[in-house]
Order: sequence, then C-alpha cells, then structure tokens
Amino acid sequence: MKHLQSFRLFEARASRLPSGLTPRQEAFLNRYTQGTWSVNRRTGLVDVKGGFYCSSRELKSLQGISFGHVSGNFWCQHNDLTTLAGAPQKVDGDFSCHHNLLTSLEGAPQTVGGIFDCESNQLTTLAGAPQTVGGDFACDAFELEQGEWNPPGWVKILSTGKPAARKLMKTLPYLQPDWWNSELQRDPGKTVHLLASCWKDMPEDLKSGIVIPHGYEDEFGLFSEFDELGLF
Repeated sequence: MKHLQSFRLFEARASRLPSGLTPRQEAFLNRYTQGTWSVNRRTGLVDVKGGFYCSSRELKSLQGISFGHVSGNFWCQHNDLTTLAGAPQKVDGDFSCHHNLLTSLEGAPQTVGGIFDCESNQLTTLAGAPQTVGGDFACDAFELEQGEWNPPGWVKILSTGKPAARKLMKTLPYLQPDWWNSELQRDPGKTVHLLASCWKDMPEDLKSGIVIPHGYEDEFGLFSEFDELGLF
C-alpha cells in the first residue's frame, strides 16, 4: 500500500508542467484569460495582466488555481461556485461573482479597484468581504455606491437599512468592537477621527465594546462635536 501511495504521489507530480500547474489548469487559464498570465515566483500565485472571464461555465470551483493580482476585471458569475477559494487577492478592475451558490465571501479579493458584485447568491455572512472597494458594492440585501464601502457607509446600513440588510451587515468583521479596538491601537489618531465620523449612528451594543485609547478621549469628544455640526 505504501508503494502504491508513493507511486500516485510521483505520478501526480510528474503530471505537472514547469509552471507547477497541471495541463488542465493551464488550459483553463489559457481559455479564459484576456491578456497574459504567469506564476509569481515570489508568491506562487497566478497573476494576470489583463482580465479573466469564466462566466456561465457551470463551474463548481476555480480548478484549484490560486490567483494573486489581476490588473483588469475578474468575472466568475453565473456558475455553481459554493466558495471563492482561489479568487484573486487583488483586482484592479471589477470583481463579479453574482448568480452563484455562495453562503459567505471567504476567499474574495481584499482590494477591488472597481465594482464588487455578489448579488443572487445565498449569503448568510459577509465574512471574507473586501477591505477596500473602489466602486459600488452590491449584494441582495443592500447596495453601497462608490465611495461608501467604509465605516460610515456600513453604519448607515445598520441605522437605516431594512432588517435583512442590518442582519447581514452585522456579520461584517469590520463592524465588530475587536476590529475597531485593534485599529485604535494600531493607528489611534486616524481611527479616532474615522470613528467620530460615524459614532452618532452606531448601535449602542457596538459602541459599548469600543475603548478609546488613553489620551485620546478629549480629541474624540472634539471630533464628535464637529461631526454633529456637519463639519466633516
């Protein structure tokens, strides 16, 4: 049995090309890349100069490929994806994964330069959502326009959105007290200013878990007063 297992491992390794990918994976990349792709020697991830379009192909996965940086759009909508495992870490253009079977956004790009569209899925959580979106953010429960995918925009949904939108937004990791407290420790000056800009609309249960660092209490109070006067 050990000899058989060793042979299978050897056979699997032998079937890989110099890129480290299988012939099937290379064929997948060649078929759907509009531009050029390469394996980044530093990260081991597949970078694309251009766009990647694999929509409407009944795909259940991204063929085991792990993407790094895509300089154009990445479209994988209208498939049967249950996970975004392997999706790019950064997309300069739009990222579209609408009309799939996703229940979370785990594996999604953390930086999207254009639109992020995850409508028509089965999302129960926003875990894995991007940190930065340059364009609109669209899901079934709500839509935030360009420039609104940020704490003030998230808090706006919490305070004015429909029940389904508020429920989903509460799962966003960036709206947990631990995230705010971590950011306050990492960059207190910037985060105190950001926090003050959306403090008045925050739910009380979120406010109660946030600790303003010692020495910034007066500054936070001043920023909050300016926000209430509409000076931000």
